[in-house]
Amino acid sequence: MATIFTKIIRGDIPCYKVAENDRFFAFLDINPSSEGHTLVVPKQETDYLFDLDDDMLSEMVLYARDIAGAIDRALGCIRTGLIVQGLEVPHAHIHLIPIYKTSQPFSLGKKVDLSKEQMEQVAAKIRSEMKS
Repeated sequence: MATIFTKIIRGDIPCYKVAENDRFFAFLDINPSSEGHTLVVPKQETDYLFDLDDDMLSEMVLYARDIAGAIDRALGCIRTGLIVQGLEVPHAHIHLIPIYKTSQPFSLGKKVDLSKEQMEQVAAKIRSEMKS
């Protein structure tokens, strides 16, 4: 049975897409820890990040680095942090979480409320920086 991330990648479930290539897909988390919280997932459905082969894992981290750079440029955060927890959905994924101040809590448990319009604007800003 397809994971929720596979359904998002296929377009069965809507999302705020940030970027996509032939191997990976990135979209905003609908329960963000901070504005711009983005998920990077492989299109290949694999439960555990460390079950990805070496090439796929390396490419995924490099792809996440490109997206983190776009987040930094688009949103003016101090930097973008990375969390790999891997328990919420049985599909390998990386959380990219923008950090806006040094005292900001950095965890998946803290949520910020953003409207649909705000989410669309944030995704558009990040997408525009991916093309730079």
